Parts: sequence; structure tokens; C-alpha cells
Amino acid sequence: MEVRIVSTEQEREDAFDVRRIVFIGEQDVPEEEEIDEYEDDAVHFVLYDGEKPAGAGRFRILEGIGKVERICVLKSNRKSGAGVAIMKKIEDYAKEQGVSVLKLNAQTHAIPFYSKLGYETVSEEFLDAGIPHKTMKKSI
Repeated sequence: MEVRIVSTEQEREDAFDVRRIVFIGEQDVPEEEEIDEYEDDAVHFVLYDGEKPAGAGRFRILEGIGKVERICVLKSNRKSGAGVAIMKKIEDYAKEQGVSVLKLNAQTHAIPFYSKLGYETVSEEFLDAGIPHKTMKKSI
């Protein structure tokens, strides 16, 4: 598996395809909420299993804090280390940008995954696209 920082239109489409499968197809998130106005401001990441796109995520810097967003892995690649690989690539990129604090809004079922990576819950539960979330932070 290889995680790439998106640098071509094909890689961007591959990342969006994975997001559509996971968030729109599996979780019923409306496309207009999933593919949003921040796409052009974000740095996108795509994970390939061979030549097949299998995971994605994006990253933005807001007021000096790195915001990790849209982390997803296709069902067939879950429990394979794919999510950890995406997060490591994003964290390494954030460090290169001089970012020392990361935050993300985790779906509540994913909190144990992010906790293992050192993220701590810093908010009460809230709904995003009808799905329960909590904000988490990590110093890097």
C-alpha cells in the first residue's frame, strides 16, 4: 500500500471516488455535504492498494491548527493498516508545514482508532451529516 499526496487530476478523482463509496454509498451522506466548498483549499491524500484506490483523506490548516478530514478506507481494505498509513502520511505532511497541533471530528465508532494514534477527545458528541461525532486533538 502506498499513500500519495494528490498531485494529478486522476489521483484527485481516485480520492473522491473512495469518499463517494464510503461516505455517500455506505453512510448516506448527501453528496453536496461530502464534496464541499473546501476541496480546492485542502491538500488531498489517496491510498493505493497496488493500482487500486483504497483510501483517502484531506488536510487543511485553520488558524495554525491542522485539520484532518474525510479519512476513509474501502471496506475490503479495512483492518489492514490502511487507515494508520493515511494518518501517518498526513501527520508527516503537517509536521513539514510547521503544524504542531492536529484536530479532527471523529465519527464516534472511530474514536478507538484515533485514540490508539494518540488523539484525545475534546468535545461533547454532536451530529455532522446526521452522524454522531466528537472532536479530537493531538500534539505532534
